[in-house]
Amino acid sequence: MEPKAHHLIIGLFTLVAVMAALMFALWLAKSSADHEWAYYEIVYDHAVGGLAKGNPVLYSGVEVGDVLELRLDQDDPGQVRVLIRVEQSVPVRKDTRAGIVLANITGSMSVQFSGGSKDSPVLTGTRENPALIMAEPSAFNSLLNNGEALLSKAEQLLTNANTLLSDENTKNLTAILRNTRSASDSLLGSREQLVALLERMDDAARRTAEAAGKVSAVSDNTNSLLQNEGKSVLASMAKAMTTAEKMVARIDGLTRENEGALDSGFQGMGELAPALRELRSTLRNLNRFTRRLEENPTGAIWGGPTIKEVSP
Repeated sequence: MEPKAHHLIIGLFTLVAVMAALMFALWLAKSSADHEWAYYEIVYDHAVGGLAKGNPVLYSGVEVGDVLELRLDQDDPGQVRVLIRVEQSVPVRKDTRAGIVLANITGSMSVQFSGGSKDSPVLTGTRENPALIMAEPSAFNSLLNNGEALLSKAEQLLTNANTLLSDENTKNLTAILRNTRSASDSLLGSREQLVALLERMDDAARRTAEAAGKVSAVSDNTNSLLQNEGKSVLASMAKAMTTAEKMVARIDGLTRENEGALDSGFQGMGELAPALRELRSTLRNLNRFTRRLEENPTGAIWGGPTIKEVSP
C-alpha cells in the first residue's frame, strides 16, 4: 500500500509541475502578444557581417528590440535592408542615427541607435509599412572592409624596410656613423679654436648691433631735420617761386604793353651801328695822335707825317 502512495505523490507532483510550466508559457506568450512594437527598416549601403535574425537592437547601449529579417535590396544588391522591431515607448526620431556595433568577441553584431533631438518628429511604422531609416557608416565596419588594404600597405612597408636595411645600405650607414664619429672627435679636439671663433663672432655681432644703433640714430636725426627744417625750406622755396612767377608775369605784361616801343628802339639801335663804328675809328686815331704828341710834340705839330685814317 505504501509504494502505491509514493507513486501517487510523484505523479501528482509531476502533473503540478507540467501545469505550472504550461501556465508560465501561456503567460509569456500573452505578455509578448500584448506588447506593442514599432517597426523600422534600416538601409545599410555596406556589408553587415555578424548581424543576424534575433540579434538585439540597442538605443545608447540599452536593449529596446530585436532584428526580425535581413534581405538584399532587389534594385541594388549592394544595399542591405534590415527589418527590426522596437518597443513603441522608445522615441525613435527623424534625426536618430542608426549603425551597427560589435556585440561580443565572437563577432556578433547589434543594431545601435543614437542621438535624436526633442524637437525632431517621432517616426512610427507598422509591420506592413515600416519607417525607413538610412544607416550611417560604421567605423568598425570600415576598419574591417579596409583591413585588406591596410595589410597590403603594411606588407609593402615591411618590404621597403627590408630593402632599406640591405647589406649594402647597412655598410654605408656604418661608414657614415664612423665618419660622423671622426668628425665629432675632430671638433672636440678643436674646441678651443671653436670657442675663440664664437667669441669673435659674438664681438662682431655686438659691434654690428652698435653700428646699427648709430645708423638708426642718424636716420632719426635726418628724419627730424626733414620734418622740422625741411618744411620751412620748402615753404621759402614755394614763396620764392611765387615771387618769381609774379615777376615773370609783370615782365611779360610790360613786354606786351611796350612791344611797339621796343621794336622802334631795336630799329634805332640798328641805325646807330655805322655812327658807332665811325666814332670808334675817330677815337682810335685820336689816341694814336696823343701818343705821338707825347713822344715828339714838335714833329707831330710841324713836320710829322700826315695822320692816316684807319678803317675799322
